[in-house]
Amino acid sequence: MLGFKDNRLFLTLSFLMGLIVILSNYLVQFPVQIYNLENLLTYGAFSYPITFLITDLANRAYGKEKARIIVLIGFFIGIILTFFISTNFDDIISVRIAIGSATAFIIAQNFDVNIFDKLRNKSWFVAPLTSSVLGSVIDTFLFFSIAFYGTDIPWTTLALGDLFVKLTVAIAMLVPFRLLIYKIKDIGKIKIKNFNY
Repeated sequence: MLGFKDNRLFLTLSFLMGLIVILSNYLVQFPVQIYNLENLLTYGAFSYPITFLITDLANRAYGKEKARIIVLIGFFIGIILTFFISTNFDDIISVRIAIGSATAFIIAQNFDVNIFDKLRNKSWFVAPLTSSVLGSVIDTFLFFSIAFYGTDIPWTTLALGDLFVKLTVAIAMLVPFRLLIYKIKDIGKIKIKNFNY
């Protein structure tokens, strides 16, 4: 049974996951219009990598089974609201974005959970960095090919630009991951104490 602090973190991570998915699905529709990056990058590339941070924190706090539950909760919050709020069903690209997002998210996040779990006992940065990088590659390829393949949208260059930003953000996310795992260790101590009772 989850304690109060434990439960609060679980709910917070689940809510944040859904929020970031919704935000990213909205922002991916807008190319970056500065420095001639409109054919290389969308704004969704800056927010989406945060989902891997959330998954990795959940995995470190609870293990892979509960991390998968947080991924599923985030999936349902994010994808359902994306379908009903930001999907224009008269526009096939908008529908393909929603389908691509759902498919890429669930596959890449579960892949991240498994890789993190296998590497969890290595140095603190190995599991989050490796799982986020590999998850980002899978997510990017799946999303952009499902959403934009066969259209006049330059999806391969957008995918490469998106992947570059995701990998950069994945490296940057090591800083908050390192800072936040101390909070998670406190929750781990609470769980151990509760278990001993």
